[in-house]
Amino acid sequence: MKKSLMLLVVVVLLGGVLAACGAKNNGGTAPNQENNGSKQGAGEKENEGSEQKAKKVALVLPEPVGVNPFFQQMDEGFKKAGEEFGVEVRTIESTDPASIEQNLRTAAAGDFDLIITATFQMEDALKKIAPEFSDKSFAIIDTVVDLPNVRSVVFREYEAAYVIGAAAALISESGTVGNVAAIEGSLLKKYTDGFAEGAKAINPDIKILVNYVGDFNDPAKAKELAILQSSQGADFIAGMSAVSDLGVFEAAKEKGFYTSGQDSDMTDGKQIIFSQLKGTDTIAYETVEDFVKGDFSYDVRDYGLKEGAVGIPHINYESTAPRGEVITEEILDKLKQINNDIVEGKIVVTNPLQ
Repeated sequence: MKKSLMLLVVVVLLGGVLAACGAKNNGGTAPNQENNGSKQGAGEKENEGSEQKAKKVALVLPEPVGVNPFFQQMDEGFKKAGEEFGVEVRTIESTDPASIEQNLRTAAAGDFDLIITATFQMEDALKKIAPEFSDKSFAIIDTVVDLPNVRSVVFREYEAAYVIGAAAALISESGTVGNVAAIEGSLLKKYTDGFAEGAKAINPDIKILVNYVGDFNDPAKAKELAILQSSQGADFIAGMSAVSDLGVFEAAKEKGFYTSGQDSDMTDGKQIIFSQLKGTDTIAYETVEDFVKGDFSYDVRDYGLKEGAVGIPHINYESTAPRGEVITEEILDKLKQINNDIVEGKIVVTNPLQ
């Protein structure tokens, strides 16, 4: 009985030891495997996160996107790049001039990898803030800020303006054409001077009227100036004033002169027979693309007819809008030749800023 009891005790004790060992092994191995798995998974996720973590890019605008095609297109290209390249994008619109610097500073102080902005309205704020955030990358579209952490993008608008000016001179029967420009300054000279050079290349004696709205968003004033130019004999008046061009278009319909718009394709085949396109969508897209692909550099990028960043519907851009009847095949062929000559360097349009 004692032997049996002792044997039973030994068996129980041995079973307990084996069970304990089994529990220790399972308890040791499984958690270690889980920890290793967890650690490896975290490591993989961590590496994956460092490799695939979405870059964050902000687009800080000096005004609301609103109805300005310049900013509308830019925002569209920016968001398209975000979708296609897996980038987290955010557009920050400034409601008034006082909020410009604050918005840019907030973006720079945040966790954005790249901050894109645009136009001369942002120059002063960028010149102040970019040096304070020297570890951040910036880009500015449509003007130049010469700083070591800023890419600047400018357009050769004067090339497309030259073609529009040539078109105006070819179409004009009165020998008088006009421009309604937003403001008097270096930026708009790329439009008005290019237009004048193109018009005079066709007709050296052509009369060119120029008036300034004083604002990019005052259609009523632009309409008043367009009507004034029409009364002075202008039968083609180019709109060069962003949202204010809506007033020029109204005047054209009322007074019967031909006109052209800016930035996006506004042609209607009736009174608005040309548009001077400006590919801000393409530039915003390519800026994000370069940053994501590691091709981002801090320099000045210059885009014109050759690069397809500026142009005119029916001449170097396809358009769904009908072509104006006044634009005959002969005129269209001449304009296409002028465009090609600029692209090939046979015609060198004067840069009014140099």
